Parts: sequence; C-alpha cells; structure tokens
Amino acid sequence: MKDPNLSRRKFLKLSLKGAGAAVIGGSLLARENDNPRPAKAQYMGGFAAPKLKTVRCGFIGVGARGSGHLAWAAKHPGAEVVAIADPHRSAVEKNLATLNELGKTGVNIYIRGRNDYLSMLENEQLDLVFISTPWAWHARQAIDCMKNGAHAMVEVPLAVSMEELWQIIDTSEKTQKHCMMMENVNYGRDELMFLNMCRQGAIGELLHAEAAYIHELRWQMEHEEHGTGSWRTLHYAKRNGNLYPTHGLGPVAQYMNLARRDDTFKSLVSYSSPARGRKLYAKANYPADHKWNKLDFTCGDINTTIVKTALGRTILVQWDETSPRPYSRLNLVQGTKGTLAGFPTRIALEEADFHRWAEGDGLLPYYEKYEHPLWKRIGEAAKKAGGHGGMDYVMRYRIFECLMNGLPLDQNVYEGAYWTAVGILSEKSVKEDGMPQQFPDFTRGEWQNTSPLGIVS
Repeated sequence: MKDPNLSRRKFLKLSLKGAGAAVIGGSLLARENDNPRPAKAQYMGGFAAPKLKTVRCGFIGVGARGSGHLAWAAKHPGAEVVAIADPHRSAVEKNLATLNELGKTGVNIYIRGRNDYLSMLENEQLDLVFISTPWAWHARQAIDCMKNGAHAMVEVPLAVSMEELWQIIDTSEKTQKHCMMMENVNYGRDELMFLNMCRQGAIGELLHAEAAYIHELRWQMEHEEHGTGSWRTLHYAKRNGNLYPTHGLGPVAQYMNLARRDDTFKSLVSYSSPARGRKLYAKANYPADHKWNKLDFTCGDINTTIVKTALGRTILVQWDETSPRPYSRLNLVQGTKGTLAGFPTRIALEEADFHRWAEGDGLLPYYEKYEHPLWKRIGEAAKKAGGHGGMDYVMRYRIFECLMNGLPLDQNVYEGAYWTAVGILSEKSVKEDGMPQQFPDFTRGEWQNTSPLGIVS
C-alpha cells in the first residue's frame, strides 16, 4: 500500500535542504553547531547493541514501580538479578523476600544512602539497570549507569531540564549504551492496534492527534514521608506546566513517526488554568499547620499544550492530576480517511458510517483485522500477568527480547528526550503567557534517516 505520508516527507526533506531551512525547520538545526556529537560517538536511532545471552540486572529504587520490574526479571529465564540499591531498608527487605520465594539468593544490596547506587555501579558487572526513583534523580542516575557500562531503563519522565536531556543523549552516544524511557503505554493493546492501523494506511494521511494524562492523584498527598506523594507533591508547588506529558504523547508520536524519517517536533504553545484543587484538598484534609497547607501550589490544575510538527501537523496534549474527573489519555489520531480514539475505544472510518463511532462489539472486526502481531503472540500472557492491562508485561518482554537478540529497542533515547521536552518547554511557554517555544533537534539532523518503528511480530 502506498505510504500516505510519502509526498509530504519528500517535500519536508527538500525544504530542509533548501534556502528556507532556517524558516521551515525553525530551531531544528540550531543545536548542530553549538552542541556537536561527542567524539567517537554513535547515533543511537536504530542502534542495536551486541547480543546478551544473560542480562545481568541491577535496580535503583524498588518501590511500587521498581519492585514490579524486579519481580518480572527474577522470573525471566534470560535475566539474572544481581543487585539492588535503595536507601529504604523496608523496601529492600520486601523485595528480598520476593526473591527468596522464587529461590533467588546471593543478591547484593546497597542501602547506605541515596548515593550508594554509585557503589553498586562500580562494584557489580551489570548489563542493564532499572531506574525507578523520584524524577529529579532520573538523569544523573541514567548517566552514571551508562558511564559504568550498563544500559539504562528509566521511568518517565527522562529528566527535568533541557540540559539534562542533552547530557543523557551525549552520554548514550559516547558510551553506545541504550537509555530508554520506559513509556509503558506504547505497549497497550489498543495503542498497538492503532499503530498497526496507522502503518497500514487505514486512516490515510495523519493530520492531528490528541493525548492526555487525566488522572486524579490528590490522594498521593497521604505519602508524607516515603512514597510518590512525598516528592511529587512538591513539584506542584514549584512548577507550572504539563508536568507529565509522556503517557498520552508517546503512542501518538509513534503513530505519526515523529523524530523518525516522516516528521519531527517543531514548536509548542502552552497554557495552564488557575491553581485551585490542591489548595482546597489540603485545606479540607489536613490541619492548618500541616506542611501541605504551608505550600503555595502554583501549578495550574489543568494544562493544555499544542504541539506543531515540522510538517504542520498538530497534537493537543493535556495534563490534569488534580480535578475530580474520570481517567483518560484521549489517545486520538485523525487522518484523511478516518479517526481512532480512546476512552472508550472508538473507530470511525470513511469507508464505513463515519457519522457514528464503532465501539463495543462493533470493534470486533477491527481487532480481527488489525490486532498487532506482538499482542497476538503474547497478549494472553500479558493479560494474565496484569500490570496496567498487560502493557507492563509487553514492555518488559520487549526490552529483554531486543537485548538478547541484538535488536534496536522500540523506543530510542531521542524519542524519550522529545516526549519529555514537551513538559519542560510547556513550563517556559506558560511562564511567557503562551509564547511559542522551539524544540531543539536532539538527533542533530539524523531523524530524517531513522526508520519508523516497525510492526514487530
């Protein structure tokens, strides 16, 4: 089937090569000269590391997310759990008990403070490290892992500043180690099917997408000393923008092949609503002198960001972890021949009655025709294992499958940087009353030569 984006892609490449590149590309080429690729560096888009017969794993942070990664690796026949680093002894002991139940012993632990993970990296021979720590630690820990010879698998977001994103990319390229932001939503059943439908041209040329993370999380404020709320709550007081863009954005960015040959991120504008919900929640649920009532929650309850791509396509990205409303990631992609949407899953194609959504049992023919081959292969096992509907299982499965077979990872370091950068740039746009913000070209021009993510079997 003819690629519906082919003519546009040719136009974009010719435009970027011509005299109008500075206008059409915006800041896409701006960082090439002032941030050159490190000496003896390797472009990591499509990079395949040498095969690993056994993946020796370390874990930095074994709380809610980290313990899931550890338990999964402990059951994988190709993985060896080597070491754990976490300053919270209770979390470490809980995971050691899990390992003992599985007959896994001899795991070394590093619990002497937050920086003891460095001792783990220096003392152990690790192939892969899972990083499941507060956001502010992600970049430095990923960089330290790669410098010590390990691939870094990082929970979202990848970093909290643009400088950190460039440091991660430079380190990955220089060490030739993967740094993947583990965007698990890309591995959901419907997200994989939508990807397959987009690749097969089912909705024609892609024009627009909508992504979100709408998830009421005020209850996390109960985590006062240890747990997500103990540090995440502070971000609402210090920052204002889209603090968590990647869950909704990751899938639609891959539908559109952003930063992979067809198109890339160009600019965004962003606005936040007034900040009300956190203050009201703290006042209603905690004493007046409680530390949460002493915070000035400056982050708007809901943020709306609009991304424009180099081809002129648009993406609406929303974030709201405060308002009393049902969960949603939107997950909508619109093309010249139809629209795919989530929450609930719906499909409207020009070839059918597009004035009415196909949903519920009406989706069965689409699952039959477009179910992603990867979900066909391991979907039943993923559903039994659980973990956000099976997406965690599929993500971890693919990480090990790729590393053990010498295949490129499904998400490269540049995608993690772009998806994270939406949040960072949104803060700047909000501060400047919605002024457009330009994306740097994290690939230094190589995105035009990077193949789209394939439909793996």
